Amino acid sequence: MRVIKTDLLVIGAGSGGLSVAAGASQMGADVTLLEGHKMGGDCLNYGCVPSKALLAAGHAAHAMTVGAAMGIPPVAPQVDYAAAKDHVAQVIAQIAPVDSQERFEGLGVRVIREFGRFVDARTVEAGEYRITARRIVIATGSSPLVPPIPGLADVPYLTNETLFDLRDKPDHLLIIGGGPIGMEMAQAHVRLGCKVTVIEGAKALGKDDPELAAITLEALRAEGVEIVEGALAERVSTEGGVTVETSEGAFTGSHLLVAVGRKPNIERLDPEAAGIVHTRAGITVDDRLRTSNKKVYAIGDVAGGLQFTHVAGYHAGLIIREALFGLPAKVKTAHIPWATYTDPELAQVGLTEAQAREAHGDKLEVARFEYLHNDRAIATRQTRGLIKVMVVKGRPVGASIVGHQAGELIATWSLAIANGVKMAGISAMIAPYPTIAELNKRAAGAYFSPKLFDNLTVKRVVRLVQRWLP
Repeated sequence: MRVIKTDLLVIGAGSGGLSVAAGASQMGADVTLLEGHKMGGDCLNYGCVPSKALLAAGHAAHAMTVGAAMGIPPVAPQVDYAAAKDHVAQVIAQIAPVDSQERFEGLGVRVIREFGRFVDARTVEAGEYRITARRIVIATGSSPLVPPIPGLADVPYLTNETLFDLRDKPDHLLIIGGGPIGMEMAQAHVRLGCKVTVIEGAKALGKDDPELAAITLEALRAEGVEIVEGALAERVSTEGGVTVETSEGAFTGSHLLVAVGRKPNIERLDPEAAGIVHTRAGITVDDRLRTSNKKVYAIGDVAGGLQFTHVAGYHAGLIIREALFGLPAKVKTAHIPWATYTDPELAQVGLTEAQAREAHGDKLEVARFEYLHNDRAIATRQTRGLIKVMVVKGRPVGASIVGHQAGELIATWSLAIANGVKMAGISAMIAPYPTIAELNKRAAGAYFSPKLFDNLTVKRVVRLVQRWLP
């Protein structure tokens, strides 16, 4: 067995692991990177990239049907589903070199294409290699969670890891799970000419503000997506195609996508050998991302917190500070945004209105502004949506947005929360006219409007000043 001693061992070449490896190597550390599957991890190969590419194909098809108000007669799109999947593959291929083994070896990273397994607190075996490291970073990500529904194992179901290889367009796609993945793929497929039924055991998009989620769900239903809520899947069979029996009745389709959540990739690691505590949610870490073995860190999905690519990237930056410079860096989550890329998009950062009311009570103020008052939204016929900002003592503690480019707009509020910017700071910014970006400024204006325009003291001061001005 070949023995390697290294400063930093990174297990997993997804978004977080690659960021740690690249940064550490370029700063002078000896870095070894293990990846037993595909470079780029879930995000590049099965998640963010292919899903957004397929959504783009669906958007192009949908655009042919909605131009009547602008004088463009609707045309039924001729969808080549296999070609749409070719587009997805081409997008992945174009991005893949950035995450490739060759690029990282060019950066000085020792890349070993094997799965790793702990043998003691600081040693990992991977294929023919035995690697001892000063610090170890577990960045193995997550995989689709397949629930133990009776009969499911006997049915040819899809997950996000197999959906993008499908070449034949589903006649009727059943989706178990009404979270972001399920709803994004529902809209993409209905726009590409499939019949779609989403089966959700609780509330669809249940982690988002219910008022805003309802706007997105209404839009999807209007496009033809059948969304059945409160329907627990009880059994799956191949009767007449694929049939899902639920508490709300049975639903039959041609294909089944399971999108009920994620599970951490720890089964190959043997973390117990390194004294690493874990649960079903993932590896247990402290607020510095250290495991119970203080020489080992866990980042991204496998750490059991928010499961987003940008969170893994954020974690990577903290690890660079911790592992390379020995400086403590604590994880904060209040400024971490997320978005669901349906049309309209749904985005959130910080506290929802319900969470903010529970945390702050009567101190909470909520500023609202609707898209239908934004001139760019009017010009482009994108007036469905609103922004809601939760404010305590003049500072935003959360923002919820539904509408066109909500995922872009939410970044401003992440910046504000991360840096303690007050609503006055947002109000002071200048956005080009006309842009969707003005919505953020107008939401801040909506916060100040009653304080200025409905304030008797302000009116008296203005009248007094006007009497004395020359």
